[in-house]
Amino acid sequence: MDRVRIALLQGRAEPSAAAALAWTEARLTEAAAGGARIICTQELFATPYFCRVQDPALFDLAEPVPGPTTERLAQQARKLGVVIVASLFERRAPGVYHNTAAVIDADGTYLGKYRKMHIPQDPGFEEKYYFTPGDLGYRAWTTRYGRIGVLICWDQWYPEAARLTALHGAQIIFCPTAIGWLAAEKATLGARQRAAWLNVQKGHAVANGCYFAAVNRVGTEAQIEFWGTSFVADVYGECIAQGSVSNPEIVYADCEAQAVEDRRRTWPFFRDRRIDSYDGILKRFLDE
Repeated sequence: MDRVRIALLQGRAEPSAAAALAWTEARLTEAAAGGARIICTQELFATPYFCRVQDPALFDLAEPVPGPTTERLAQQARKLGVVIVASLFERRAPGVYHNTAAVIDADGTYLGKYRKMHIPQDPGFEEKYYFTPGDLGYRAWTTRYGRIGVLICWDQWYPEAARLTALHGAQIIFCPTAIGWLAAEKATLGARQRAAWLNVQKGHAVANGCYFAAVNRVGTEAQIEFWGTSFVADVYGECIAQGSVSNPEIVYADCEAQAVEDRRRTWPFFRDRRIDSYDGILKRFLDE
């Protein structure tokens, strides 16, 4: 990666998987024409945010990864010469499903996948019912346009996840997301919730000397109003691109490898880590 333009596809729920894929393919073409070379979808882009309720019939939305959708996206990647990060509902085996992001290189090669590690359980976010925690660890991939890592939504609150992804050499960490306001909370907590979401991810960019790109959805689905605001933070945590709260759109940002190199030289956090002092991080809580 010397200087690369990335694009975040901020969309809303479409009426069917076919419609979602068609919308995404159109945006991929538009983003590539706009100079983007690495393009990332929102979380679970091919479906509504179905985790609002517990319903066993909704497991039918899952598909193998790699599978039909990744094969179609690989054709687009090859045609457009772009890297694609796509978030999907993965069917691994009967009763074993994951929230998964596939990484496809610019020649259409499927490079691998990341399975969401941290699974939330909150009112309106019934994810533990659907998703088995990831078991592939934190990863990064060397693509035609740079070395990238992926986290997914709830992972974004955990500094350990971003750190381990960066330690695999990620210059840009992408984070497909589905997060929004509950109607009962928005008036009193909404502004603080969104600010916390922005701030913690900007902090990951600072602490790891990398770019951090979060891709959220928009629109209201049942009781959740997704707040969009897809953004890219640079190596100083400054927001260099940000989407709206409510509109489907493409968010572009230009990222530079030299900025990562320079930042890690002048603030060498990796060098100064006291790895001999971190045993406690492997414990649930440090009781007296």
